[in-house]
Amino acid sequence: MAKRPPHSAGPFVKPALVPTARPATQPAPAGKPDPADLYAALDLGTNSCRMLIAQPKGSQFHVVDSFSKSVQLGAGLESSGKLSRNSMARTVGALKICQKKLRHHEVKRMRLVATEACRRASNSVEFINLVTRETGLELEIIKPEEEARLAVISCAPLVSVQTEQLLVVDIGGGSTELVWIDLSRVPKVDRPRAIMRLHTGFDPKDSEFPAAKVVDWISVPLGVATLRDQFHDVTDDGARFALMSWFFEENLAEFTPYIDADQVRAGFQIVGTSGTVTTVAASHLGLKRYDRNKVDGLRMTSDQIDHVIQSYLHMGPEGRRTDPRIGKDRHALIMSGAAILQALLRVWPTDRLSVADRGLREGLLYAQMSSDGVLEEGPY
Repeated sequence: MAKRPPHSAGPFVKPALVPTARPATQPAPAGKPDPADLYAALDLGTNSCRMLIAQPKGSQFHVVDSFSKSVQLGAGLESSGKLSRNSMARTVGALKICQKKLRHHEVKRMRLVATEACRRASNSVEFINLVTRETGLELEIIKPEEEARLAVISCAPLVSVQTEQLLVVDIGGGSTELVWIDLSRVPKVDRPRAIMRLHTGFDPKDSEFPAAKVVDWISVPLGVATLRDQFHDVTDDGARFALMSWFFEENLAEFTPYIDADQVRAGFQIVGTSGTVTTVAASHLGLKRYDRNKVDGLRMTSDQIDHVIQSYLHMGPEGRRTDPRIGKDRHALIMSGAAILQALLRVWPTDRLSVADRGLREGLLYAQMSSDGVLEEGPY
């Protein structure tokens, strides 16, 4: 597991400018945007390659173009320790499409990051060099802490002003990041905004502003793809699910951010961001076609989540493969993600989870725009 750095209880630096509640899917204004206004964020994970191109608009941003594709970069990594040639070729093909979009929109300001698969692979430098030669794009392998921070700030608009203890969980393909934040010393109206101040780090310097305190954080090297690969030889569907959930819970042993569950229960909020969480939400809502506006910000009870998970188990592998709510790109990964989700709800003192259809890309955009001072302060 990734080690956690020491955390300071001190206040934060000058606050980042923050977005309002639903930033990522509003249509761009009519006409081609000025390239000088555009920002791009690319997230290359263990399973997927995703990119957003957006322009700041008031206290939020408009998406101008986007890209998402399952590339399975980490396929075979668990056994070989390397990125396979086929995986690298698939990924380079997807990145060439991203490069064309960036060139078409003349984007100059961008962050293109890679996460767990590239952190773990022994040939990641070879892969990064291949990407640069073939596409001209320069990928940056970010550390677990930055991945966790970016996921947290993307979820800031979903934080309730009543929340005193916040857990943000980002279930990725190769790893799962968890961040526990104490907001009890922050005035209620400033709590979502205080989350955005974490874009500068989990251990910031003194500031005149009220502070959100990062009590603990961890990056567990188990995501939907890597956890599935751990138990690929277990043939029984139900037994495999139970083993995955138990194994993930065992890997949370070092993450102990609170002492008395009863003290945090009333003001506790857990926000989950991942394809797993949004898929479970879509299944709960019975959506025949995915609708981000109905999913993002939805609060689900633990009983509702458990009902969906049990329905997945009842379907079996073939039923999940053909279920349109799960989708062809996720059916092989949904049960490992559900096992992680079940373990989290079993461990933490809450019976509700806030669903976030947002993550690393949104965090990258907010961090860039906040650093440049191009977003306005916005109320929550």
